[in-house]
Amino acid sequence: MSPDQLRNRFAIALQDMYRAEVPAYARLHDLVIENNEAWLREHGDARADDRAAVAAISAQRHGAIRVGRGEELAWLARLFALLGMEPVDFYDLVPAGLPVMSTAFRPTRPEAFEHNHFRMFCSLLRPELIANADVRTRVEALLGAREIFSPRLKTLIGDAERAGGVDVERVDEFLGEALDVFRWRGQARVDQPTYAALAGEHKLIADVAAFGGPHINHLTPSALDIDRLQAAMIERGFNAKAVVEGPPRREVPILLRQTACTAEAEAVRFEAVDGSVEQGSHTARFGEVEQRGAALTAAGRALYDRCLETARQMAKDRPYAEALEEAFADFPDDLPALVEADLVYCRFALSAEDQTVKFDTAQDRAQALRAGRLRAEPIRYEDFLPVSAAGIFRSNLGDAEDESYAAASSREDFERVLGRSLRQSQNIYAEQQAVSLRAIAPAMADAG
Repeated sequence: MSPDQLRNRFAIALQDMYRAEVPAYARLHDLVIENNEAWLREHGDARADDRAAVAAISAQRHGAIRVGRGEELAWLARLFALLGMEPVDFYDLVPAGLPVMSTAFRPTRPEAFEHNHFRMFCSLLRPELIANADVRTRVEALLGAREIFSPRLKTLIGDAERAGGVDVERVDEFLGEALDVFRWRGQARVDQPTYAALAGEHKLIADVAAFGGPHINHLTPSALDIDRLQAAMIERGFNAKAVVEGPPRREVPILLRQTACTAEAEAVRFEAVDGSVEQGSHTARFGEVEQRGAALTAAGRALYDRCLETARQMAKDRPYAEALEEAFADFPDDLPALVEADLVYCRFALSAEDQTVKFDTAQDRAQALRAGRLRAEPIRYEDFLPVSAAGIFRSNLGDAEDESYAAASSREDFERVLGRSLRQSQNIYAEQQAVSLRAIAPAMADAG
């Protein structure tokens, strides 16, 4: 089976499993579908009458998990590679107060994304940052004693790697074993006092080390209008975040906007020292929604970061939404201006029979775009924003925003335990834009 088909089957099965495990997510996903259908209908889009099309638009775009050891991360990389997902970019969340470093496993070819968008944000715990020596020792022992991949799944992965893919006759077994890695079981591997000690050091540490595997922390469906959805979430009684993470609402959406509803406590069974079972709870899994915009160039990301920092400073004495709007006033919000300033990546195509248009520079492309002689489609941002990720994580762990650890993470160390190099998203977007320009270069040469 092709990696794209396999990823599609996996994503659908994962969504069905998570809907059954987390009723709040099921309700949120249903609300996303309802709002997307209404948006399509209001905009005269024929897809509003196609239930399958609305479901595809509203399907989950990414999940998030946390692992505790480099060996676990390396096995996940091998699993996701069979699903056509490569590790892209390095995210150090330690400065934001989270003792993890992360990457995103995702497709990298545009045609693969058109087949299925699913990606997985994966964080690796850094136990060495735990200040309490007793807790650190216990965490390392717990993580060292667990196996998140069954022997059968490891065999299936090895067989598929040697064969160049998963055999069609083994797909059902492969997916069943793979889904089991991410399943919520409600059974802790520690007693309640140990769980309390782990959570007292950091709730994220308890979420990783106290359980037998990397249960899904959240799945994220896609909204066509995330502000409208945020209002609907509040109206329907969801405990939604106060603000949408990411840039403000714009005519030309950029990067990634996210919101979430707060995690609910889930029942957990703890085995006491005397062998008896105690009932308790754990809070970490939640529902999230995203809306994606254009990928930004290095210049665009630098401007975005400056605007965001300005907004954070302004928000000290005014509402955050108001500060965000004002801070981003200097960020161009029409496509020709964005192209001229070389702030966004686009796919370009000729739109006129007169093929004498110049496109060598950003200014050439913007002029041709304004004249209607060139078409530009912003390349969708397929990655993540560390600040937004940290904000979403903290809101569902109950941690203070200013908490931080002393040591930053190393991309090189992460790649070493991962067992492979990370792709860089900026290179992927730049190459996609370059491909579109090369495609019209022969026409330009002929016209010349």
